[in-house]
Parts: sequence; structure tokens; C-alpha cells
Amino acid sequence: MSKEQRGAALAEPPSAGEAAARAGLAGGDGRRGAPAPEKHEAHGPRRGVVREYFESLVVTAIMALFGMTFVVQAVKVPTGSMQNTILIGDHLLVNKFIFAPGPPTFFLPQREIRRGDIIVFKYPGKFASPQFDAKSVGETLPFETNYVKRVIGLPGDRVELRGVEVIINGEPLEENRVVSVNPPGRDDDDPFNGDQSGAPLTDERGVPLVAANAPAPPEGQFNAYWSRESLAASGRDAESEVFEVPAGHYFVMGDNRDNSEDSRFWGYVPRELIIGRAMFVYWSYDESAPAGGNFFTNFLQNTRWGRTGTLVK
Repeated sequence: MSKEQRGAALAEPPSAGEAAARAGLAGGDGRRGAPAPEKHEAHGPRRGVVREYFESLVVTAIMALFGMTFVVQAVKVPTGSMQNTILIGDHLLVNKFIFAPGPPTFFLPQREIRRGDIIVFKYPGKFASPQFDAKSVGETLPFETNYVKRVIGLPGDRVELRGVEVIINGEPLEENRVVSVNPPGRDDDDPFNGDQSGAPLTDERGVPLVAANAPAPPEGQFNAYWSRESLAASGRDAESEVFEVPAGHYFVMGDNRDNSEDSRFWGYVPRELIIGRAMFVYWSYDESAPAGGNFFTNFLQNTRWGRTGTLVK
């Protein structure tokens, strides 16, 4: 083979071993076979324990703030207007995204407000109408206090109260009327205490209408609690009052009909003041039970453990 033919051949790249040997020969100290200097990767400053905990707390706080703003909210029930569906001392989680505007998605199942929903809303104050001007209500400041009631009338509905009957657009409201007795108020001369002791409604024998003694309403209905005096006053010839629910507003009532300051007295709830739908009880504390001097003992003894996880409906 001629010299031209040998010179025309493509040279192969050196093997890994040859490359390492050559690198050793070209070492900085000039010695044959000296190893190549090691390369060190650059690292940032090590994070301390305090910094890691701080970052975790910040992320947790952001997630909690997002959840409380857009997803759920915790509220406490301080009054007996929804007894015995909801008891005084119940702590509820409120679903805030279910009534969010816009079409439903697979991870945020929004829907419209329905009759029978138990909602949490900001107290709107008296509705501007002569129908409510002469009615007496408490001194709750509008737009500050959260109320919980049941939706009875939707926008455009005609709600008629005839005795203890509720007529919606000419048809009786499907509800299970239960005879009940409100617990006595505290003896402290405070006219606004009412049943603030926290005890649930009872039947006429004094048996609490809760747990196994709670009346089960028929399918699609809910319990509405009335005293016998109110039931005795019912009838087709009883005086009635009619409410025309404006657009964008809702007519709400408490399930404890004899002890609820609701749309019958101050008017309608604007849509924009509705926070969400009550979901379930995550903790319940019996404020009517005797309390000793030990906080932990009171917590263990007076917590209504059986109501934890109870769905509100």
C-alpha cells in the first residue's frame, strides 16, 4: 500500500484509556503518568434547620390562606336558631366554592343555590321595604356577623306564611314539622340570651331530640321545629304574610322556627353576601354542660364526640 493510500484513511478518536494517559503526560508538574487534577462542583450555601422550618411554615401559611379564601371556612354556631339540625357550640366547615360563579369543573363542582340548602352568609341588615320597617330586630351590625339559615325562597318566589305552614308559589313546602320545647334561658336578666345555654330542643317530656331520639324526616324533607302553642295557632283561616323575593336575593329561615330572627323579620339575603354551604361538624362543644376548673377535663367531658363528622343537611 502506497504512502498516499495510508495517509487518506480517517483517524479514529483515541480510546478512554489513551485519553487518560495523554492527560497524565500533560500534567502540570511535568511528570509522566501524573493524575489529572480533580474537579469540584460549585455548591450554594447549605440551608440551616431554621431556614428549612421557615420555608415550610411560609408554604403552609400560603396554602392555608388559599384554602380559607377560596375553598373552606370554619365557623362556630353561637345561637339556637337552627336547633336541632345544628346545635349551639357546633363548629362547622363551610364549602365556599360550591356556589362560585362560572361553569362547573371536574375538581370544583359548582352549582346554583337550591331550596333547602343550609347557607352561611353575612348578616345584611334590614331590607329596604315598608314590610320590614315596623318589625323589631336585634342590634347585630350588618355585613360583619356570619349567620347560618336554611334557604326557603329562591329569587322570584312568592313565599306565604300561613300559621305554621309555608307556601311556595301556591304549593306547601315539603318539611317535617316537629313539636318541640326550647330550653330555658339563663337567669341573668339578659333578654338576648334565650336558649344560649346551649342545650338542644326537647320533646314535651324533656327528652332531647338528638341522636337516637332525633326525628327522621321523610326523604327530601327536613325537620322544622315548632312549639305546641304555635302549632295550635295554625290553620287555613290564620293570618298570613306574603313575601315576594326580589331577583338576586333569597328568603331564609331557621329550623327552630320559634327562636329564629330571619327573613320574616329583616328581609332577604343578597347573593353577594352568601359565603357558602355548611358541610359538616368538625367539633362540637356542649356549652350547657357543667364546667370545672380544668380546661382539659372540660374539653374531654363536654365535647360532643358523637357529632364529629356529622353532615349538615
